[in-house]
Amino acid sequence: MNILLQQKAPIHEALLRHKSNRVVPFDVPGHKGGRGNKELTEFLGENCMKVDVNSMKPLDNLCHPTSVIREAEMIAADAFGAKAAFFIVNGTTASVQGMIMSVCKSGDKIIMPRNVHRSAINSLVVCGAIPVYVNPGVNKDLGIPLGMSLTDVKEAILSNPDAKAILVNNPTYYGICSDLRGIVEFAHEHGVKVLVDEAHGTHFYFGEDMPVSAMAAGADMAAVSMHKTGGSLTQSSFLLCGEGVNPHHVRQVINLTQTTSGSYLLLVSLDIARKNLSLNGKELFKKTVDIAEYARGEINKLGGYYAFGNELVDGEAVYTFDPTKLSVHTRNMGLAGIEVYDLLRDEYGIQIEFGDISNFLAILSAGDRNLEIERLIASLSEIRRLYGKEDKSDMFDHEYINPDVVFAPQQAFYSEKKSLPIRKTIDKICGEFVMCYPPGIPILAPGERVTEEVVNYILYAKEKGCLLTGTEDMAVNHINVVEVE
Repeated sequence: MNILLQQKAPIHEALLRHKSNRVVPFDVPGHKGGRGNKELTEFLGENCMKVDVNSMKPLDNLCHPTSVIREAEMIAADAFGAKAAFFIVNGTTASVQGMIMSVCKSGDKIIMPRNVHRSAINSLVVCGAIPVYVNPGVNKDLGIPLGMSLTDVKEAILSNPDAKAILVNNPTYYGICSDLRGIVEFAHEHGVKVLVDEAHGTHFYFGEDMPVSAMAAGADMAAVSMHKTGGSLTQSSFLLCGEGVNPHHVRQVINLTQTTSGSYLLLVSLDIARKNLSLNGKELFKKTVDIAEYARGEINKLGGYYAFGNELVDGEAVYTFDPTKLSVHTRNMGLAGIEVYDLLRDEYGIQIEFGDISNFLAILSAGDRNLEIERLIASLSEIRRLYGKEDKSDMFDHEYINPDVVFAPQQAFYSEKKSLPIRKTIDKICGEFVMCYPPGIPILAPGERVTEEVVNYILYAKEKGCLLTGTEDMAVNHINVVEVE
């Protein structure tokens, strides 16, 4: 990384020049620097509104950058150790879809774990690629899916020599990492591209003693969600390219779905966040790890909770663990993770990232304060005392269910469908998505057989208060199933 280069922020500098030039705006957006919408300006601030601008020659164009955005892309690539970097303002969803659609076309096989984010399967619906699922390992005590073991990946590649790519979650939502170097080496030996969903792994590039990053492992592409742990604004992301892909083709694919009106608020947040991490990342993420280690230790002293960490590492499905993650198991005290999530928010004024049926996740960063960590720990202690239960017999004990894939996602999604009450869909073929959000990992995806176990899981998640999404029926009382001739 070139530290002198990383001190620059070309988009930020261009926006400052634009503000000082006091250009008269006869272009969009229609709020005209905030003058046309006083309430919004009072809420967001005049500085924010004045740089919410449209593409113009001095500020470059996201779809075809030739000046300040292009320079910012090259600096970002240097920061991440990539051949190329693209600014994404449609969320990491667009980054994941850009990766898959750059290397796969209709009918091509792509190997992936089934616990992928919905964006990955969405891209299969759009481009028509065929998934070959590698079931991740499952920790039965915690009820969570793990990473892909190298042994299982090798078997999948050897069994599908025509596969074009493999997609790896690294890390998972819970902080579990796969043997990324081993996967890249074996995949490349067999002509398979390696795509990494690194939505929760920005800090791998800038912290010390972290799991290996996708670019350092030699992956072909990576989707990096800067807004999650990197400090940029929500919906901003980077798509990184290694040596194995043509970045000019990737840009064409990105432009199929990314907006032509790229938000300069999101672009400048990426530019400044990258600069901050390049110059201060080691210090920031050391503080994050220290906070996480302290919180894990204190939570584990409470009883009933289990804040898991490096002790899970087995060199296979848990190759390494992300030390910044505060993932906490709750079932041992008779509460689902989503129940603890709701109690923390509704009774204690604490918002965590998500809760599922057995665990919750708190996202930590250097922006957290010691007093807030102590408040979280104290609140968890009181929740255990007031709401903990001895009887766990009626609790669902696992998060991941192996899918029975009958049709390709695209075929099922665009087929003729009918809506049935959930209980009557057993043994039918699902024609839409059913998922808890967050995190947005499908319980059912188009083309998968609905089983009694899946239905019981959906109904249990509803009962516990999980937000179910993806279905045409907004109340999630019915599921669209494929009408098989």
